[in-house]
Amino acid sequence: MQNEFNIAVIIPAHNEEEAIVKVLAEIPQGLNPTVIVVDNNSNDKTAQVAAQNGAIVLTETQQGYGYACLKGIDYLQKHSDLKTDIVVFLDGDYSDYPEKMVDLIQPIVDNQAHLVIGSRALGQQEKGAMTLPQRFGNWLATRLIYFFYKKRFTDLGPFRAIDYNSLLGLNMQDKTYGWTVEMQIKAVKQGLKCTEIPVNYRRRVGISKISGTIKGVLGAGYKIITTIFKYR
Repeated sequence: MQNEFNIAVIIPAHNEEEAIVKVLAEIPQGLNPTVIVVDNNSNDKTAQVAAQNGAIVLTETQQGYGYACLKGIDYLQKHSDLKTDIVVFLDGDYSDYPEKMVDLIQPIVDNQAHLVIGSRALGQQEKGAMTLPQRFGNWLATRLIYFFYKKRFTDLGPFRAIDYNSLLGLNMQDKTYGWTVEMQIKAVKQGLKCTEIPVNYRRRVGISKISGTIKGVLGAGYKIITTIFKYR
């Protein structure tokens, strides 16, 4: 049944030369996905490695998670011959388990959901995979979403799948850290069917550009909270 759906995978990547080959190798090829790596202003060989391992490589020089995701969506819109049904977003740092993609898209395939979040809170986490500020930030953000929008999530995890037409209907705008929470809030406000599945999470390859710095943690936290209030 899954093979009847056209899957596109968008992977934002900034300086993930060592990790991206592992990520690409573990994407389930039985899904026959279109794999797009968006090189987000890297100064290493991320783009070359991704291309050598079969990905379509796009370049986005404006650094920011949302910028990279929007670049991937724009490519899909301009290449309607790809006939995309489901879009999966996956980080390029090898912290997620790409093989879980099969389970991630299943609720959409079964017409039980439009948006599926891979919840790290519901899965098993390797020690040190998420920092204390990350855990607290997720806890606070998901509770604020429930308070204001009456939808219970356990995570803002980047590993997620969404029906392509529903994604376009969200008219995503955020260019940086607010991308994931914007998607969830807009999906709820538009009455889309949203669900979560447990996903495991491991220590990423290399140092995080967000949780690995105080500036990154504070910047991400501020943007996520302001985005939650923005769409009230």
